[in-house]
This record gives sequence, structure tokens and C-alpha cells, in this order.
Amino acid sequence: MSRRELGKIKEYKYTPGERFEVTPEMKNEFDRDGFILVRGLFTKEEIDKLYKGLQLGNIIKHAFNLPDGEKMNSKMVVWNHPGNDYTGRLGRCRRLVDTTEKLLGGEVYHYHTKVNMKEPHTGGAFQWHQDYGYWYKNALLFPDLLSVMVAIHRSDKGNGCLKVLRGSHKLGRIDHIRMGGQNGAEPERLAEAKKILEEIYVELDPGDGIFFHCNVLHSSAQNHSDRKRWVIIPCYNKMDNDPYADHHHARATKLHKVEDEDLIKCNEFDDLTGKWFMDPSIDKTIIASKVNENVDSSEEAPVNNA
Repeated sequence: MSRRELGKIKEYKYTPGERFEVTPEMKNEFDRDGFILVRGLFTKEEIDKLYKGLQLGNIIKHAFNLPDGEKMNSKMVVWNHPGNDYTGRLGRCRRLVDTTEKLLGGEVYHYHTKVNMKEPHTGGAFQWHQDYGYWYKNALLFPDLLSVMVAIHRSDKGNGCLKVLRGSHKLGRIDHIRMGGQNGAEPERLAEAKKILEEIYVELDPGDGIFFHCNVLHSSAQNHSDRKRWVIIPCYNKMDNDPYADHHHARATKLHKVEDEDLIKCNEFDDLTGKWFMDPSIDKTIIASKVNENVDSSEEAPVNNA
């Protein structure tokens, strides 16, 4: 692992074949800023294999459209248990799970993974929000969660990359209101936060990743370019933060990690047993519509596996 500083944004670099270690400096930066940026978190070969697997359609057929309130939609697919296919092994690999456990300070489980797909000229925006603005309503008492956004395609200002407010996780949970099919941070408080907190465009090459706290304010613009902007986002919750009621994401479930080097060896793209794809109609925090209304709902029934 190496580190460099680009402007005011500190970056880390994953070295394939080496164990990714969270240093005290990295933990301090996460606690202070609410995120850490890791270049090359996944190799080109690993990301190319992921994209080819997604193009087979077995996962994407469970996608739904999420209106942005500005006349455009983003396409998204969400699953709650990782499973044993390639996408599941990605969510269980040590470079993600071990790092998350060090950053959050305890054992975690797979809360869900999503793939956000902003298509050329049509991909909608994501309003300024905190993930815990949604997840608070899922019977989670504490904001002990984080997400890892990994770029599948080049993600930059031109095609609607991620934006974050540095240090905004220290604001605590902000009230959210309905914006299109999404929830957005309460505008007055957001405006005041933007006056004092640095807004950062997180431009990523394929395989780059950002670990960010569930209370970090973040957004992304519409994609008016002729390029795709797909990202995969595994999300994790601490085991001792098990929701006090059932909801549309996973309860605390033992997570079986896989070694980093085993990811690229996986050639399973068809067996999606137990992944529990989320039906957007049961998520009361969004208003969305399925892309494929003919998907068998039995494939989306909860199965308690790792």
C-alpha cells in the first residue's frame, strides 16, 4: 500500500498480491473526513470480469428505475445477501471487509450491494443525501455503517461522478424530504453545510474505490455524456447494530470472507441462489418502478445466507 496527496485529497493505492492494511493515519482521516479514497482497489482484469458478468443479464434483470425529480431516471439493482457468484465474492473479499471492520471498529455483515447504472444521456441524478437518512427508517439505531463505491466505468464530472461534503458525517443525521423517487437532505440545512464544508468531486477510474461513512452528505449529477457511468456499491453494517425489526435489507448475518486472490478465480455468474434481490415496491423510502415487470418474485424472497 502506498499513499500520495493530490491537492487536498489524500489517496491510497492498493497493491495486488499484498494485504491492504488500515494504518492509524488512514483511520484518523476516515474519522475526520468521513471517507478514504483508494486507487486501484480492484484490478482491470477483476473489473472487466465483473462487467462482463453483469452484461449476461441475470442480475440486471432485477433492476428498477429511480426518478431523480428532474425528469430523468437512474437504473439500480440491489441484493441483500452476497451469495457465491462473482459479485458475491467481491462483496466478501478481505480488501473490502477487513478494511471496513478496521474503519468502523468491529465485525460487520453484508447489509446489501447495489449497482447504479447511469446510461448515456439518460442517467438521472442522485440528490444530496446521507445513506443513514434512508437507513435510519430501517430500524437501525446507530449510524455504524459504510459503503464502498467502486467504479466500473470511468467516473468524472462529465458523466455525473460522486460528490461529497468533507466532514459532513459529523453533522449527525439530517432530516430528509421526498425529491422525485428519492429522499434528499433538508435544503436549508444542506445550504448552510455547503457554506462551511468542502465539496469534493470524486473522480474514479475503473477499479478505484471510496469508503464513506453513512452520514456523509453525497450526491451526483445527471449523465449528459455519451459514456456509461456504472458503479458497484457494497454496504456493510456492524454486527452489533442489528436492526430491531425486519425490513427490506438484511438482518445481522455472519459474513464468510474470501481471500483477495480468490476473486479472479471465480467463474460463477449464473447461480444467484439466496442473494435476495430487493423488490422496490416494499421499500417505503423510495418511489421506483421495475425495469422488467416479468421477473419472478420468488427469486426475491429472503434467504438467510452469507
